[in-house]
Amino acid sequence: MSASPTVALFVTCLVDLFRPSVGFAAAKLIEQSGCRVEVPSAQACCGQPGYNSGDRTSAQAIAKGVIAAFEGYDYVVAPSGSCGGMIAKHYPELFADDPAWRPRADALAAKTHELLAFLVDVRGMTTVEGRLEAVCTYHDSCSSLREMKVQAQPRRLLQSVEGLALRELDTPEVCCGFGGAFCVKYPDISNAMVADKTADIAQTGADTVLAGDLGCLMNIAGKLSREGSAIRAWHVAEVLAGVEAPPIAQAEAPRTQEGSAR
Repeated sequence: MSASPTVALFVTCLVDLFRPSVGFAAAKLIEQSGCRVEVPSAQACCGQPGYNSGDRTSAQAIAKGVIAAFEGYDYVVAPSGSCGGMIAKHYPELFADDPAWRPRADALAAKTHELLAFLVDVRGMTTVEGRLEAVCTYHDSCSSLREMKVQAQPRRLLQSVEGLALRELDTPEVCCGFGGAFCVKYPDISNAMVADKTADIAQTGADTVLAGDLGCLMNIAGKLSREGSAIRAWHVAEVLAGVEAPPIAQAEAPRTQEGSAR
């Protein structure tokens, strides 16, 4: 009998610092898919902030540390399309002209997956044990949808959550305005975008909004809170895994300026 694949969980900075329950939920789901989970102690940021800001030197230095810490595993899985996309899509670009590191970046990229895509597309998961009495809507984050091709997978698994009804947004694929450093550099534009997103969420009649990227959820939850809305926000992994955690609160969505959120 073959040994279970070993998955290295890339926890992400936001999950580690703001929402550890997402990491525990991800580990639980990966184990339910038949894999062993390890969390490399040497992991750090994926390097995306530096990369997006044009600081390739810092991004390369961080990426080398990630590659060294994660390349020895069968798979790398992140509960974030943003961080997953950085490793899977942009690490090879970072080392395009480096004959020593390009092969290592390519190899890591090839086995790096966003959590829901890994569970459904790689491990063939079709049902989960989660239960939530709620009317939910789902926001497709930009990186998950466009870089990691995650769209049908979370919806497929949510269908098996007992008690959950799913109502689609009019524009589930439209950006929430977070965009990492974007919301800091352009707070007024970011606030207008997240206001459009919360209005779309409200018109569904849902009492809960779900997504697969914590940055988006923190931005949306912060805006909902400032609007006085009772709509709750959870990471989809928490719901699928049945991990008991309070809704993402305004305290987990720090404001950079009045009316905007990181």
